[in-house]
Amino acid sequence: MAIVVIALAALVAVAVLGGAHWYVWRRLVRDTTRAWGPARVTGTAVLIAGPVLMIAALAAERGGAPFWLQGVLGWPGFLWMALVIYLLLAVLAGEVLRPLLRRFLARRGRAETVVVEETGSAAPEEPRSAPSRRLFVSRVVGGAAAAAAVGTVGYGTYGVLRGPSVKRVTVPLARLPRSAHGFRIAVVSDIHLGPVLGRGFAQKVVDTINSTQPDLIAVVGDLVDGSVKNLGPAAAPLAQLRARHGSFFVTGNHEYFSGAEQWLEEVRRLDIHTLENARTELPGFDLAGVNDLQGESEGQGPDFGKALGDRDTTRACVLLAHQPVQIHEAVKHGVDLQLSGHTHGGQLWPGNFIAAAANPTVAGLERYGDTELYVSRGAGAWGPPTRVGAPSDITVVELASKQA
Repeated sequence: MAIVVIALAALVAVAVLGGAHWYVWRRLVRDTTRAWGPARVTGTAVLIAGPVLMIAALAAERGGAPFWLQGVLGWPGFLWMALVIYLLLAVLAGEVLRPLLRRFLARRGRAETVVVEETGSAAPEEPRSAPSRRLFVSRVVGGAAAAAAVGTVGYGTYGVLRGPSVKRVTVPLARLPRSAHGFRIAVVSDIHLGPVLGRGFAQKVVDTINSTQPDLIAVVGDLVDGSVKNLGPAAAPLAQLRARHGSFFVTGNHEYFSGAEQWLEEVRRLDIHTLENARTELPGFDLAGVNDLQGESEGQGPDFGKALGDRDTTRACVLLAHQPVQIHEAVKHGVDLQLSGHTHGGQLWPGNFIAAAANPTVAGLERYGDTELYVSRGAGAWGPPTRVGAPSDITVVELASKQA
């Protein structure tokens, strides 16, 4: 039965993907060309190669293909994933503009006819090679749609590759003593080192974090998309992280796709403390961390009782938990602040609406009962190295004592 469901889901996905590409081809290629000349052949080839490369990139990453092949397929394949989304959205928006442009041209044509009739002068003959009004409209709308999509993806990719910006948020905690007032935690999540974002990107993230001179660094999951063997050199700059009270790490769901045990060992080798359903006491508050929900598939899921069960409840507690949905358990266990990532802020608009359906908070600070939840949009990107409407960030969370 499960195989049947998977097969049906795959067929639906292929049908939707094929239908979207056919529609884009029809509007951008068929409707803008007169026959099977070089332009139509080239456009058709691009709209066939794009989805093939996209599927190949996904299959290579999930199937553990040689790392060099993942890199070769990743850039064009994942960029096409972003591009086809905005091509589709732009073409759909063009359907609104298309009749308006036709009406404008028709009125202009009628106005010119009236002028000719009133003056008695002959109207200039249109060259035989001039495009018809319908073809002209298709070319204008199609060209604008393509330019908008390429520009959007280009700018969104540039935003990721230049590195994350720094956000600053102040969070008052009722149980935080005056001595810990102003304690600064640099929160980074979803770096997603892989075949696309490598060592150079990791170095940018490290340099940005260190420039904030935090008291503590929290790496809140989804560090990598690949094995230690392939990505160990890319993650090496993390050994340069500097904070007065050190760096701490909890797993995200992607660690369990990449060999979580090996990555936990590697992270420790980089002098980053791992919080595997564990807690440590810091001056003024407790810092705890729980494994990601994906770890349940390997018998290593989150254990709030182990991390928080025997703590002194008069002390403030900050919890690192990759997914925002873990907030409900955090509230039950009297956590003051949960730091999460996972959502990417939606990454590609309108993905934020999809993320909102699956997460209590997509990005930013929200309160649940007596617990504050802060969700970072993340430093990197999964799949397309592109963000639209959800810029990457590293957040410096400054803890404030209400007694100060």
